[in-house]
Amino acid sequence: MTYDAIVLAGGAARRLGGADKPGLLVGGRPLLDRVLDACADARTTVVVAGRRPTARPVQWAREDPPGGGPLAALDAGLRHTTAPLVLVLSADLPFLDQDTVGSLLRTLDAPEHHARDGALLRDPGGRDQPLVAAYRAEPLRREIALLATEHGSVNGLPLRALTAELDLTPVTAAAPLASFDCDTWDDLAAARARIREHGTVLEQWITAVKNELGIDVAVDTKTLLDLARDAAHGVARPAAPLTTFLVGYAAAHAEATGADPAQAVAEASRKASELALRWAAEGEAAEAPGATGPEATDS
Repeated sequence: MTYDAIVLAGGAARRLGGADKPGLLVGGRPLLDRVLDACADARTTVVVAGRRPTARPVQWAREDPPGGGPLAALDAGLRHTTAPLVLVLSADLPFLDQDTVGSLLRTLDAPEHHARDGALLRDPGGRDQPLVAAYRAEPLRREIALLATEHGSVNGLPLRALTAELDLTPVTAAAPLASFDCDTWDDLAAARARIREHGTVLEQWITAVKNELGIDVAVDTKTLLDLARDAAHGVARPAAPLTTFLVGYAAAHAEATGADPAQAVAEASRKASELALRWAAEGEAAEAPGATGPEATDS
């Protein structure tokens, strides 16, 4: 569905000693870029902060004066959006994913929630996260305008002054870490450690590499690891990375001719794996006791 995204990335990061929080790395990538990956299909993405390099193009906005707080930043970003649905995110969510974003948008689009003003993430501790949420743009604009009229400006007002006036439905994410944010150095250290946990490190690494290279292809991790194992054991250890590279190259060539990239990877992996097994079998036969060359059978 069509939506715009607003990413709030201009906070003071006081608990990080004023560090450039959006630029801090988790899994080798800036926090801001990781959040931008989660809303890559937004029609327009507005980042409210000072300009900086980003992995994909965005629009920039700034509250006036800077440092006016999240509500003022949201107001500044909202002025650059036109879609009826607006995704609002903070820039310090290393584990936010597209599935969670999709869940928020689908909830708001469901017939039973058409009268609701927004859908926000509820974290595993039962706390609602207004900066991981999808909102209808019209109620946001209306309530912000009313607050500005009442208080003279929205600068310095807490975000709850807005959310208290909205009819919001909570959404529990399938990914329990989707709402994990990095407010302190301990949070950052925990995120860096979690991304390297044994059970998820390959998935996190593959996702990071795809985003870094600007590609979107399904990766059958088991098939490629099996291929690498067969090449390493059946040929030579350095054959593993070289073989998987060649499989990727063959798949890209096949895609250029109109083939499905995932199927092309699977087919190239199958052929290369079978070749590695034949190579290994031939080597084992040659090393077997009493093995003879072709010339020994020409009597």
